[in-house]
Amino acid sequence: MSAEETTDERASILLVDDMEDNLIALEAVLGSLNEPLVRARSGEEAMKALLRQRFAVVLLDIRMPGMDGFETAANIKRLDQTKDVPIIFLTGTDADAGYAFRGYATGAADYLTKPFDPWVLRAKVTVFLDLHRKNQQLERLLAQEHVHAARIGTRLAALEKQLATQDPPNVPDLRRQVGELQHLVTRVAGTRAP
Repeated sequence: MSAEETTDERASILLVDDMEDNLIALEAVLGSLNEPLVRARSGEEAMKALLRQRFAVVLLDIRMPGMDGFETAANIKRLDQTKDVPIIFLTGTDADAGYAFRGYATGAADYLTKPFDPWVLRAKVTVFLDLHRKNQQLERLLAQEHVHAARIGTRLAALEKQLATQDPPNVPDLRRQVGELQHLVTRVAGTRAP
């Protein structure tokens, strides 16, 4: 595994809450996951953080001064760069019953009330971390597949040009090139195997 892949395996978690005690509690619960925890004390700070780096999941308090959690979530889902980042809404038990519905309608992946069970929160976040890693693996595989497909296309074009300009064709050279193409195609097909 390259250093770049090792760095990509790190899955940052964005913690958004205007209350210091809540941020400390989230850090205490999620610290054992050994992933970078990034704090934001407002919706505006959260948006800045999301535009600077990729996150595996956002834990977002609903009740905040200024841009509240719903507005922040709507802004996250509006941008192409951040629209696929899962959001777990966090709110107090005294919250309006319509908050959960509104949260899901805004694009939340999940919703928890405070005080939350640390085990449940950690389990939910772990699922999103795993999904994030799987998505990164798929992106790497697709990039490799595109590189192989481009090589195959280039080799085929060169072979076609050679066939069009040679009369008679150099059969041993053509066989060698076809063998190399078969090897490339086999490698691409091998990346798709389960």
